[in-house]
Amino acid sequence: MKYSPKNMKETLEQKEFHFKKKFGQNFIIDENIVGTIVTKADIDKDTLVIEIGPGAGSLTTKLAEKAGFVLCYEIDQSLKEVLNENLKEMDNYEIIYEDFLKRNVLEDLKKYSYKKIYVVANLPYYITTPIITKMIEDKIPVDKIVVMVQKEVGDRFKASPGSKEYGSLTIYLNYYFSISKIMDISKHVFMPKPNVDSIVVAFTRKNNALQVKNEALFFKLVRDSFVQKRKTIRNNLKQYHLETIEKVLQKYGYDLSVRAENLSIDVFADIANHLEDL
Repeated sequence: MKYSPKNMKETLEQKEFHFKKKFGQNFIIDENIVGTIVTKADIDKDTLVIEIGPGAGSLTTKLAEKAGFVLCYEIDQSLKEVLNENLKEMDNYEIIYEDFLKRNVLEDLKKYSYKKIYVVANLPYYITTPIITKMIEDKIPVDKIVVMVQKEVGDRFKASPGSKEYGSLTIYLNYYFSISKIMDISKHVFMPKPNVDSIVVAFTRKNNALQVKNEALFFKLVRDSFVQKRKTIRNNLKQYHLETIEKVLQKYGYDLSVRAENLSIDVFADIANHLEDL
């Protein structure tokens, strides 16, 4: 399939496809951007790629050219004819027409051989965080995730301490992955055009995980610290042993009047480990 707005529209019209707002369907129509995403993802024939929401197959075709195999999840069964047409020259892919969030992906992966798993996708805005959370909670052995998401959401994923975007979600994701921006994407390269711009972010699995003695305590501590973002650690963590927390904070030049948004993931880990030792 040769990508151009004209060809994309012709295929969709020929198959009488109608965009469904409930699925957050915004198909990318810029071939250069698709090519850049695939290049930056650094895929090779040892890679099995998972794509969530292939849409009309713009990204899928480029992925199939580089990867050993592409496993797609598409919730909209009315896209079958469109995808069959656009991917007819490819034979190293499978499309499961079900909701990714409800699938047992580990079971699906048993039938394939691969050396590494990447997720590369233009994610529907409304389920971006649940999709990434599922990969973590289901322990899907993903080495890298390269996804196009709403810019505001992507900025939260890769935020630094002290920024207004930094929050408990940032820390949760950065516990497992190193996160970086690949490129900004204008809303004008999608069909139909969304209301917001997008960003492509890369998640690379951390080999040296943070040394946390009790993950459940660590994540609860982080969530509680941000429960009222404008309040201080003293106010948000009243139910914890504040004397212990203050001693740890002083090591880093802080006291209990600091806000959670100013503390790095390492500080939270240190606090959690000291609380676990009580």
